[in-house]
Amino acid sequence: MSTAFENIFAGLSDGSVVPYLGPGALNGVIDPATGKAIPADSDSLIIAMNNGQPMAPKLMFEFPRAAMNVELKRGRSAVNKFLDATYRDTQWSTSALHTWLAQQKLPYVIDANRDTQFQKQYANTPHTLIVGIARMSGKDFRFRLFKYDGTSYSSIEQEAVDSSLPILFKPLGTPLPESNYIASDADFVDYITELMGGFAIPSFIKRSRQNKRYLLLGMRLNRDTDRMVFSDVIFGANGGWAFIPHPTEKEKRYLERLNVEIVNADVADFLSAAQAWKGSLVAA
Repeated sequence: MSTAFENIFAGLSDGSVVPYLGPGALNGVIDPATGKAIPADSDSLIIAMNNGQPMAPKLMFEFPRAAMNVELKRGRSAVNKFLDATYRDTQWSTSALHTWLAQQKLPYVIDANRDTQFQKQYANTPHTLIVGIARMSGKDFRFRLFKYDGTSYSSIEQEAVDSSLPILFKPLGTPLPESNYIASDADFVDYITELMGGFAIPSFIKRSRQNKRYLLLGMRLNRDTDRMVFSDVIFGANGGWAFIPHPTEKEKRYLERLNVEIVNADVADFLSAAQAWKGSLVAA
C-alpha cells in the first residue's frame, strides 16, 4: 500500500483527516426498481431535471445555471420539487463507500451532495447535522443546525451543540429533516458570498477545522463554483489529498496552491484499499 494511503488511513483513524465527498462518491448507487443511476454530477442532474433530455448547450455547462433557468421560468419551488423527488422520494441502493466511512465513526464528514446516504447510515447514531441554506430573509447565518438523537432531528442553536457527537456537514443541502438546497446560480452567489464573509460556517467548525487535512473523493475541480465552495469550507486546512484520475492542468495548479496532493486514482480505488485496510479503522 502506498505512503499516501497509509497516511490517509492513519489520519482518518486519529481524526486529523476529514473526508469531503463529491458526486463521484455516489458511483454505483442505483434505483433498484429501474436500474437507473442516481443523478449526482452536473450533467446527470440537468438531464434528470429536464425529463431525461439534455438542455440547450449553454445550460448544460453547469447544473446551477440550468436550475436558475428552471427557477426563472417555473419558480424556485420547481427546482425544490425535483430535488425532493430525486433525493427524498426515491429509494436508492446503499453506497459501499458511505457504509465504510460511517463504520469508522469519524468525528467530521463533509458531504457536498444533496442525497441522504450518510443520514441513512447514521440512522442509529446521534449526530449534529449542518445544512447550508441560501436566500433566507431574517437569517444571520447561511446554515441550519439539527441534533439527531438516534430517532429524530430537532433544530438547535450553535450554543447547544454537543461537541462530543459526530458532525455531518451538508453544504449544498438535503431533503431531511426539511428541504433546504443550494442549487441555482442565485443560491450559489448568496451562499458563496456568505462563506467568504464567514457567515456560512458555524463557529465551532471554524475552531475545530484549523490544520485539518482533507480527503477529496469523487469531485472534479474544473468549475469555479466547486472550487470556491471547497476552498472556503476547508479554510485553515493543512493540505490533504484529492483522488482525481487524470487531473487537468487547472486542477493541478489549483490543488498545488492548497497544498493538496493529487492521487491519480478514483473512488473505487480508494474503496478497495479501504476495505483491505485491517477491515476497519475502528478495530485497527
